[in-house]
Formats: sequence, C-alpha cells, structure tokens
Amino acid sequence: MSDAAKQGAEHYKLQLFITGSTPRSTRAIENMRRICDQNLRGRYDLEVIDVYQNPEATKDLQIVATPTLVKILPEPLRRIIGDLSDNDRVLAGLNLTPIQPNGRSDS
Repeated sequence: MSDAAKQGAEHYKLQLFITGSTPRSTRAIENMRRICDQNLRGRYDLEVIDVYQNPEATKDLQIVATPTLVKILPEPLRRIIGDLSDNDRVLAGLNLTPIQPNGRSDS
C-alpha cells in the first residue's frame, strides 16, 4: 500500500488541551478544525479538553503547556504545542502530506 493510500485509510484520534476561552485557545481550536476539515475529512475524532474544567486529564499525558495537541492514534503518540497556526508544522507532527487545493495529496 502506498503512503498516500495508507494515509487515506487511517483514523485519527486527537486531543486538544486548552485553558479556558482565551484568544490563544480559541485560535488553536479554529486552526485545528480547519486543518482536520481540509486533511482528515471524516477520518478524525477531535476532543477539546479545557484544563481549567478537567485538570486531572493532563496527568496521564503529562501536559505542561497549553494549547497542546496530542495525536493518540495512529501511533506513535505525538504532541504539538502552540496555537497550531503553522500548518506545515502541524501536518508534519501528524505525519500527513498536505492536501493541495485541487484535493490531491502532494506526493
């Protein structure tokens, strides 16, 4: 199976840790939803976790900064810290090839 075909079949489980409704948290949520809609349409679960409301959720994954995106599946587990505005960095962290405007992957 080619990398592009394999990438197209994988389902992503993502957790985004934020702190309240700060501008940085809001930007991270918007950026991640856009990236997922453009690159993982129908193949992802994104759980947004507010560490103010659920502080114990940070312990298992050792979250020390927010916003932090954690890719649970597919393995390996990866963490991306920041507001997720650097599209290329986020895609690299998720091990994804960018989708071009014509809907095809860059491979």
